Amino acid sequence: MSIVQNRKAFHDYFIEQRFEAGIALEGWEVKAIRAGRAQLKEAYVIVKGGELFLIGCHVSALAAASTHVVPDPVRTRKLLLHREEIDRLTGAVERAGYTLVPVDLHYTRGRVKLALGLARGKKQHDKRQAEKEKAWRREQQRLLRVKA
Repeated sequence: MSIVQNRKAFHDYFIEQRFEAGIALEGWEVKAIRAGRAQLKEAYVIVKGGELFLIGCHVSALAAASTHVVPDPVRTRKLLLHREEIDRLTGAVERAGYTLVPVDLHYTRGRVKLALGLARGKKQHDKRQAEKEKAWRREQQRLLRVKA
């Protein structure tokens, strides 16, 4: 079940491969995410010291859940993956020119997970072409509904 999606990622990038990563969260963050107070719009993933980190993900604190801590809504969060996956992603980012993009937050067996996309950036003409195709598909659906 999806919590929040990063629609901008599909506009700006070709997502070629997806990975599922756990996130090191604090208790107040989990409660806030379950309440739907997370945002991935300007988030990105970096590789640092052989580990992956999520930067720019905004999680707004709940007033009742975070009375005893000082919440930092945009703190850097560590991503949890297997070593082989981290090595593969690091190689793709450093050698092949790919980018790691957070695609969505979702639940897997009651745990909050992050779907990462191994992505290649779109050029301006690619974005225009994708927009034309999307408009054409919408028009086809509209025409099919009118006939039926």
